[in-house]
Amino acid sequence: MSKTKSKKIKAFAPATVANVACGFDVLGFAIHGLGDYVTASFSDEPGLRITSINGDEGRLPKEAEKNTAGLAVLSLLEKVDEAKKTGIELQIEKKMPLGSGLGSSAASSAAAVVAVNELLGNPFTTNELLPFAVQGELAASGTAHADNVAAALIGGFILVKTHNPPDVISLNTPEKLHCTVIHPGIEIQTKNSRKILRKQVSLEKAVTQWGNLGSLVAGLYTNDYDLIGRSLHDEIIEPVRAVLIPGFSEMQQAALDHGALGCSISGSGPSLFALSTSQEQAEEIGKAMGVVLQSIGLEYDLHISKINTAGASIV
Repeated sequence: MSKTKSKKIKAFAPATVANVACGFDVLGFAIHGLGDYVTASFSDEPGLRITSINGDEGRLPKEAEKNTAGLAVLSLLEKVDEAKKTGIELQIEKKMPLGSGLGSSAASSAAAVVAVNELLGNPFTTNELLPFAVQGELAASGTAHADNVAAALIGGFILVKTHNPPDVISLNTPEKLHCTVIHPGIEIQTKNSRKILRKQVSLEKAVTQWGNLGSLVAGLYTNDYDLIGRSLHDEIIEPVRAVLIPGFSEMQQAALDHGALGCSISGSGPSLFALSTSQEQAEEIGKAMGVVLQSIGLEYDLHISKINTAGASIV
């Protein structure tokens, strides 16, 4: 095997918080400390193969067409003529829990397309990789939505104008923002949490939600933390999904009582996120939310992070 054939590229993509309360399927941001690694290398055997998956407890499929990372890479390879007959192998390292509401599938998809793009000599820009990474979400949730995967790929806060084709806008990230994420020791599958959502909402609730979304974007751009806090309210999705998360209302109230700007469900849950303006405050919020879960006998993981503005990268 030649030197080129023996080359290996390893990429990392971070965990993400999607929806951000009032922005169902259109808002997301990336965090530090959690994420997935994907290593891409050439193979003498044509086609795409996933040779190993670590950290998934044997639950994820290795068939490329059924795997989020595999599906994303397959869509990329279709657009590169010289790569269609090339053999490529992927090794996936899951460094975050499955079904946590932190964009596990999106991190794998984003890391995979970044690694393979580098392996092929970077035929695409980061933004051009987004449609391929979005295709990976089909394997996870049955819908190609871009809120998690765009945040994982690009970093920072993102707004999804359209999903098909993905049209994504990077938003301003206020410097002081810190995120507390608490992950109760239960699992919620995105496909299942989408099934319980109502197909129709009242005009009154929709108007309130539009106002919150618009004012949240305004708060991000003007670094107005009070406005951000007044905007982090979900009229439509949170009331439905909250019933799936033990202690949700108590955790949310504990976060607000300890200075959180706002607190809601991360993605489809069961993780909750809270935003605040300092590391110390974020830690106090996490402790208070943890007390609630301890009182009902649930174990949990806690993560404190500033907003990750880097996104996916080559290791």
